[in-house]
Amino acid sequence: MAEIYLDFEKPIIELNKKLAELEKLGKEHEIDVQKEIAALQEKIAATMHEIYDSLTPWQKVQLARHPERPYAMDYIERLFNSFIELHGDRRYSDDKAIIGGFARLKNKPVMVIGTQKGRDMKSNVYRNFGWPHPEGYRKAMRLMKIAEKANVPIVTFIDTPGAFPGIAAEERHVGEAIAANLRDMFSLTVPVIAIIIGEGGSGGAIGIGVGNRILIMENAYYSVITPEGCAAILWKDRKYSPQAADALKLTAEKLLELGIADEIIPEPRGGAQKDHAAAAEMLREVLARNLDELSKMSPQELKEQRYNKFRAMGQFSEKMVEEAVKEMAQESGE
Repeated sequence: MAEIYLDFEKPIIELNKKLAELEKLGKEHEIDVQKEIAALQEKIAATMHEIYDSLTPWQKVQLARHPERPYAMDYIERLFNSFIELHGDRRYSDDKAIIGGFARLKNKPVMVIGTQKGRDMKSNVYRNFGWPHPEGYRKAMRLMKIAEKANVPIVTFIDTPGAFPGIAAEERHVGEAIAANLRDMFSLTVPVIAIIIGEGGSGGAIGIGVGNRILIMENAYYSVITPEGCAAILWKDRKYSPQAADALKLTAEKLLELGIADEIIPEPRGGAQKDHAAAAEMLREVLARNLDELSKMSPQELKEQRYNKFRAMGQFSEKMVEEAVKEMAQESGE
């Protein structure tokens, strides 16, 4: 299967093609081209450094959505032992967009829950493209309550553009399901770590995202709305998605600066899709350390820390709103 590249990665594609052609030429004609190969490899490394170290927020959104990026199950298979998946919300059905169950991290039991996308059309339909239904959030909370009774920590993997916005979800009260999760997650007496591994979209993300720690992968994003949705509302045109992505402050660096995220998990050069195993190892180190730190806190301390963390989020002033509106108007040329 051919590797998938994004538009801004085209300079790297061209250089890699030249490198392959040069290696083929040297092999076929028995010519010593090692000097030229070394120079080209150095140029590729410099180009990758230039591109990936100066990504715009919109480019990071594209990386977060990369179809070859590791999903929740990819991390679960690499990080945990003895994963036992549990199904159903005991009310309506089993939502395949949310997976969860008991597992072991370094022989310590944990409850793992995550949103799951598919790799092709068949699996995406099966997973509803990573858009959870109300029963998915109710299943997640059922598993969290089981974890609380078993006194084991909870780890959630978030990678969804949002909760499913269809009529069926509204009929089964998706808003109520998310709201109930927010309320009940604040009362949990065990450690909760939420990890944004790809897309962290709107209420669909925060429905399993109320944690003592919020960790985010280097090229993931976390936002109240997708850039396309924001552009459609503010500018009435999705072509302004790059401007919306910048205004939403949705990148890992901005979220850390604003106090939303607690730590950024590094990724292999070019994104987690380049090396799933390396990305998992980077995540393992950060996750294990945070679990060890939280395990030293009492149930009451965990509840209070989680509550105070979210209460401290966000600042508002009329001046900030006026400046933001003026900035967006200037960018749109109005």
